[in-house]
Amino acid sequence: MSESSVIERLNAHRPGFIEMLGGKIVAIDQEEQSCSFEFMISTDFCHSIDVVQGGFITVMLDAAMSHAVFASGENISGLSSLDINTTYLEPTRAGCLRAVGKIIKCSYKTAFLEARLYNSDGLLTATASSVAKVVRNR
Repeated sequence: MSESSVIERLNAHRPGFIEMLGGKIVAIDQEEQSCSFEFMISTDFCHSIDVVQGGFITVMLDAAMSHAVFASGENISGLSSLDINTTYLEPTRAGCLRAVGKIIKCSYKTAFLEARLYNSDGLLTATASSVAKVVRNR
């Protein structure tokens, strides 16, 4: 399946919370096993006027990581996070944000993942790593 077809399929079935955050997949790289999201975050998801609340930052990073796995194969029916570690490097402000998730290693049942969050100026504002349980179709 072509990368554009995979992007179209995944965006068509994105969960409601990703839509609420103005999110959509803008790129995948099957060779690099990565997935890039663009999010348009309003101040509704902020504290201190325009600083995005940390839980929403983790959500964006987790979405990019999990969709990197979903984009890697059609026989994956689910992914359950076992551990997520988020590191906040800079204040992340409302606006256009880009989350890039990548598979570090994926076995039949376990995936090791990383993600980075960038603001519209390309500044890295947060990173995450995760271990997830992979659920496959029989």
